[in-house]
Amino acid sequence: MALAVLLAHGAPVELDRAAAARAAREELAKQVYREAGPSLTERLLRWTLEQISHLLDRAAGVSPGGYVGLVVVVVVVLAIAVALRLGIGPMLRTSTGETPLFVGRARSAAEHRAAAVAHAAAGRWAEAVRDRLRAIITGLEERTLLDPRPGRTADEAAADAGAVVPECAADLRAAARTFDDIWYGGRPADATHDAQLRGLDDRVRAGRPAIRAHG
Repeated sequence: MALAVLLAHGAPVELDRAAAARAAREELAKQVYREAGPSLTERLLRWTLEQISHLLDRAAGVSPGGYVGLVVVVVVVLAIAVALRLGIGPMLRTSTGETPLFVGRARSAAEHRAAAVAHAAAGRWAEAVRDRLRAIITGLEERTLLDPRPGRTADEAAADAGAVVPECAADLRAAARTFDDIWYGGRPADATHDAQLRGLDDRVRAGRPAIRAHG
Protein backbone atom coordinates (compact mmCIF):
# COMPACT_ATOMS: atom_id res chain seq x y z
CA MET A 1 0.00 0.00 0.00
CA ALA A 2 1.46 3.36 -1.07
CA LEU A 3 1.46 6.10 1.53
CA ALA A 4 1.65 9.85 0.83
CA VAL A 5 3.82 12.16 2.84
CA LEU A 6 4.71 15.82 2.63
CA LEU A 7 8.45 16.35 2.78
CA ALA A 8 10.38 19.55 3.34
CA HIS A 9 9.45 20.93 -0.06
CA GLY A 10 5.79 20.40 0.62
CA ALA A 11 5.28 18.09 -2.36
CA PRO A 12 3.46 14.77 -1.92
CA VAL A 13 5.73 11.77 -2.35
CA GLU A 14 4.51 8.23 -2.79
CA LEU A 15 6.50 5.91 -0.53
CA ASP A 16 5.94 2.21 -0.12
CA ARG A 17 8.16 -0.54 1.23
CA ALA A 18 9.76 -1.36 -2.13
CA ALA A 19 10.48 2.30 -2.85
CA ALA A 20 11.99 2.85 0.57
CA ALA A 21 14.17 -0.23 0.25
CA ARG A 22 15.29 0.86 -3.21
CA ALA A 23 16.17 4.34 -1.93
CA ALA A 24 18.21 2.84 0.90
CA ARG A 25 20.09 0.57 -1.47
CA GLU A 26 20.86 3.47 -3.82
CA GLU A 27 22.11 5.61 -0.94
CA LEU A 28 24.34 2.90 0.54
CA ALA A 29 25.69 1.95 -2.90
CA LYS A 30 27.48 5.30 -3.17
CA GLN A 31 31.27 5.36 -3.18
CA VAL A 32 31.76 6.54 0.40
CA TYR A 33 29.89 3.47 1.70
CA ARG A 34 31.60 1.04 -0.69
CA GLU A 35 34.95 2.18 0.61
CA ALA A 36 33.93 1.20 4.12
CA GLY A 37 34.35 -2.42 3.07
CA PRO A 38 31.82 -5.10 2.14
CA SER A 39 31.11 -6.37 5.64
CA LEU A 40 30.28 -2.96 7.09
CA THR A 41 28.19 -2.01 4.06
CA GLU A 42 26.23 -5.23 4.26
CA ARG A 43 25.53 -4.77 7.96
CA LEU A 44 24.41 -1.17 7.46
CA LEU A 45 22.19 -2.10 4.53
CA ARG A 46 20.62 -5.05 6.34
CA TRP A 47 19.93 -3.03 9.48
CA THR A 48 18.52 -0.09 7.50
CA LEU A 49 16.17 -2.25 5.47
CA GLU A 50 14.97 -4.06 8.59
CA GLN A 51 14.19 -0.76 10.29
CA ILE A 52 12.37 0.58 7.23
CA SER A 53 10.29 -2.58 6.92
CA HIS A 54 9.42 -2.54 10.62
CA LEU A 55 8.44 1.12 10.63
CA LEU A 56 6.40 0.84 7.45
CA ASP A 57 4.43 -2.00 9.00
CA ARG A 58 3.71 0.15 12.07
CA ALA A 59 2.91 3.21 9.97
CA ALA A 60 0.19 1.36 8.08
CA GLY A 61 -1.73 0.76 11.32
CA VAL A 62 -1.73 4.33 12.60
CA SER A 63 -4.76 6.51 11.87
CA PRO A 64 -5.47 8.68 10.12
CA GLY A 65 -3.83 7.07 7.12
CA GLY A 66 -0.67 6.01 8.91
CA TYR A 67 0.81 9.51 8.68
CA VAL A 68 2.32 9.59 12.15
CA GLY A 69 4.27 6.40 11.62
CA LEU A 70 5.22 7.44 8.10
CA VAL A 71 6.68 10.70 9.32
CA VAL A 72 8.77 8.64 11.72
CA VAL A 73 9.91 6.48 8.79
CA VAL A 74 10.96 9.48 6.73
CA VAL A 75 12.79 11.09 9.63
CA VAL A 76 14.61 7.86 10.48
CA VAL A 77 15.63 7.18 6.87
CA LEU A 78 16.90 10.71 6.38
CA ALA A 79 18.70 10.61 9.72
CA ILE A 80 20.39 7.35 8.77
CA ALA A 81 21.55 8.79 5.46
CA VAL A 82 22.90 11.94 7.07
CA ALA A 83 24.57 10.06 9.92
CA LEU A 84 26.24 7.64 7.53
CA ARG A 85 27.43 10.45 5.27
CA LEU A 86 28.90 12.38 8.20
CA GLY A 87 30.13 9.40 10.17
CA ILE A 88 31.64 7.01 7.67
CA GLY A 89 33.93 9.54 6.00
CA PRO A 90 35.76 10.56 9.18
CA MET A 91 35.78 6.98 10.43
CA LEU A 92 37.41 5.78 7.24
CA ARG A 93 39.78 8.68 7.24
CA THR A 94 41.10 7.66 10.66
CA SER A 95 41.63 4.13 9.38
CA THR A 96 43.70 5.06 6.34
CA GLY A 97 46.86 4.26 8.21
CA GLU A 98 45.87 0.60 7.78
CA THR A 99 44.82 0.91 4.14
CA PRO A 100 47.54 0.43 1.51
CA LEU A 101 47.69 2.48 -1.66
CA PHE A 102 48.35 -0.65 -3.69
CA VAL A 103 45.98 -3.62 -3.76
CA GLY A 104 45.67 -6.52 -6.15
CA ARG A 105 48.34 -7.64 -8.58
CA ALA A 106 51.47 -5.59 -9.08
CA ARG A 107 51.46 -3.34 -12.16
CA SER A 108 54.09 -1.25 -13.85
CA ALA A 109 54.05 2.53 -13.81
CA ALA A 110 53.14 2.46 -17.50
CA GLU A 111 50.16 0.21 -16.76
CA HIS A 112 48.97 2.53 -14.00
CA ARG A 113 49.31 5.54 -16.30
CA ALA A 114 47.37 3.78 -19.05
CA ALA A 115 44.65 2.89 -16.56
CA ALA A 116 44.53 6.48 -15.33
CA VAL A 117 44.11 7.74 -18.90
CA ALA A 118 41.33 5.22 -19.57
CA HIS A 119 39.51 6.14 -16.35
CA ALA A 120 39.77 9.85 -17.14
CA ALA A 121 38.44 9.31 -20.67
CA ALA A 122 35.41 7.58 -19.15
CA GLY A 123 34.91 10.28 -16.52
CA ARG A 124 35.92 8.02 -13.66
CA TRP A 125 37.91 10.74 -11.97
CA ALA A 126 38.39 9.05 -8.59
CA GLU A 127 39.87 5.97 -10.26
CA ALA A 128 42.05 8.20 -12.47
CA VAL A 129 43.46 9.95 -9.40
CA ARG A 130 44.15 6.64 -7.69
CA ASP A 131 45.98 5.10 -10.63
CA ARG A 132 47.94 8.27 -11.32
CA LEU A 133 49.20 8.37 -7.74
CA ARG A 134 50.09 4.69 -8.00
CA ALA A 135 51.97 5.43 -11.23
CA ILE A 136 54.00 8.14 -9.51
CA ILE A 137 55.11 5.85 -6.68
CA THR A 138 55.68 2.83 -8.93
CA GLY A 139 57.75 4.99 -11.26
CA LEU A 140 60.08 5.92 -8.40
CA GLU A 141 60.36 2.26 -7.45
CA GLU A 142 61.26 1.34 -11.02
CA ARG A 143 63.98 3.98 -10.97
CA THR A 144 65.26 2.34 -7.73
CA LEU A 145 64.69 5.59 -5.86
CA LEU A 146 62.20 3.85 -3.58
CA ASP A 147 62.21 0.32 -2.27
CA PRO A 148 59.06 -1.55 -3.34
CA ARG A 149 56.76 -1.75 -0.34
CA PRO A 150 53.15 -2.72 -1.21
CA GLY A 151 51.88 -1.90 2.29
CA ARG A 152 52.48 1.84 1.98
CA THR A 153 49.48 4.08 2.55
CA ALA A 154 49.03 7.15 0.35
CA ASP A 155 50.45 9.39 3.07
CA GLU A 156 53.44 7.12 3.64
CA ALA A 157 54.08 6.85 -0.09
CA ALA A 158 53.94 10.63 -0.47
CA ALA A 159 56.36 11.12 2.44
CA ASP A 160 58.82 8.56 1.03
CA ALA A 161 58.57 10.03 -2.46
CA GLY A 162 59.01 13.56 -1.15
CA ALA A 163 62.24 12.50 0.54
CA VAL A 164 63.79 11.45 -2.77
CA VAL A 165 62.27 14.23 -4.91
CA PRO A 166 62.24 17.10 -2.38
CA GLU A 167 61.22 19.73 -4.91
CA CYS A 168 57.89 17.90 -5.26
CA ALA A 169 57.43 17.04 -1.57
CA ALA A 170 54.70 19.60 -0.88
CA ASP A 171 52.76 18.64 -4.00
CA LEU A 172 53.08 14.95 -3.14
CA ARG A 173 51.63 15.58 0.32
CA ALA A 174 48.80 17.54 -1.27
CA ALA A 175 48.18 14.69 -3.72
CA ALA A 176 47.95 12.21 -0.84
CA ARG A 177 45.44 14.46 0.93
CA THR A 178 43.42 14.70 -2.28
CA PHE A 179 43.46 10.92 -2.61
CA ASP A 180 42.32 10.47 1.01
CA ASP A 181 39.59 13.11 0.66
CA ILE A 182 38.23 11.44 -2.46
CA TRP A 183 38.51 7.78 -1.50
CA TYR A 184 37.90 7.97 2.25
CA GLY A 185 36.25 11.33 2.82
CA GLY A 186 33.57 11.14 0.13
CA ARG A 187 34.81 14.20 -1.76
CA PRO A 188 33.70 14.18 -5.43
CA ALA A 189 36.59 13.91 -7.87
CA ASP A 190 36.70 15.84 -11.13
CA ALA A 191 38.92 16.67 -14.10
CA THR A 192 40.84 19.27 -12.08
CA HIS A 193 42.10 16.63 -9.67
CA ASP A 194 43.13 14.41 -12.57
CA ALA A 195 45.01 17.30 -14.19
CA GLN A 196 46.80 18.09 -10.93
CA LEU A 197 47.99 14.50 -10.55
CA ARG A 198 49.04 14.32 -14.20
CA GLY A 199 51.11 17.46 -13.79
CA LEU A 200 52.66 16.10 -10.61
CA ASP A 201 53.52 12.85 -12.37
CA ASP A 202 55.41 14.81 -15.03
CA ARG A 203 57.26 16.89 -12.44
CA VAL A 204 58.28 13.86 -10.38
CA ARG A 205 59.56 12.09 -13.48
CA ALA A 206 61.61 15.14 -14.42
CA GLY A 207 62.68 15.98 -10.86
CA ARG A 208 66.22 15.71 -9.60
CA PRO A 209 66.47 12.86 -7.10
CA ALA A 210 68.11 13.47 -3.75
CA ILE A 211 68.85 10.42 -1.62
CA ARG A 212 67.37 6.98 -1.94
CA ALA A 213 64.71 6.15 0.65
CA HIS A 214 64.88 2.68 2.18
CA GLY A 215 62.26 0.62 3.98
